[in-house]
Amino acid sequence: MSEIIIVAETGSDVSAAEAAELGIELVPMHVSIGDRTIDDGALDPAEMLEECRQLGVLPKTSGCTPGDFAKVFDRIHVEHPEAQILYIAYSAVTTCSYESARTAAEGRDYIDMFDTAHVTIGQGFVVTGAAHYLREHPEVTLAELKAYAEDLARRTRMAFIPGDLGYLRAGGRLSNTAFLGATLLRIKPVIEIIDGRLVATKKLRGKMVNVALELIDMMYAQGPVDHERVFLVRSSGLPLAIQEAAEARVRELGFKEIRWYDTRNVITSHCGPGSFAVCMAAPTA
Repeated sequence: MSEIIIVAETGSDVSAAEAAELGIELVPMHVSIGDRTIDDGALDPAEMLEECRQLGVLPKTSGCTPGDFAKVFDRIHVEHPEAQILYIAYSAVTTCSYESARTAAEGRDYIDMFDTAHVTIGQGFVVTGAAHYLREHPEVTLAELKAYAEDLARRTRMAFIPGDLGYLRAGGRLSNTAFLGATLLRIKPVIEIIDGRLVATKKLRGKMVNVALELIDMMYAQGPVDHERVFLVRSSGLPLAIQEAAEARVRELGFKEIRWYDTRNVITSHCGPGSFAVCMAAPTA
């Protein structure tokens, strides 16, 4: 029975506590606030937003460096010399992290990796799903675990409503810009992950609580759904009334496990305060 350790970026928005409980190693992405750069997760997102407001700047993000990965790979290899590593990556078209990991993995035959083509909790959905599968099937090989995670990534769908389009505009994270004037008339763009890219796909109008429920219904209607679990995501400042309404809706839809996740510094920098996301998966074939 071989030991396998899963590695992912902090941009997956898996909490440090859950990562520790599931044996997942997180590699820090980074955020610059004016002249200062911090590791993702080093600062409470609300404090980060307030610091940016006081400085009159928007946060800028950067991916993991080869050195970030090498540090984690080295530590794992020292602590678990017989272990294999599966790196389950943040969308490679949005950040340099995947290429950084490839550089750091050169000459290490105990590492395998793949691009989930997901960001934030879309990636986290795959990472935590793979970790649970590994726990339930300790005899699985690295190739088998990778195949399971790749299939889960293909079945996973995630979309979000940004709280402030200025953050997406500043970060250049949208692959189309048709919706960037949508702050007028209470129009909210739905941002979906398509081929690894953030794409504005639909306009929703109205109060945020109604828009959040429409987003859930829209994602649910895209095809068959595995009702075992659904992830709901909030960035700093999302009102409690919206959270309660969203949770009630997914319960009505029959989801068994409902998990809330908070965006860290990197994802908050992309979506702004008061954002909402939902992630679910199609059933296995």
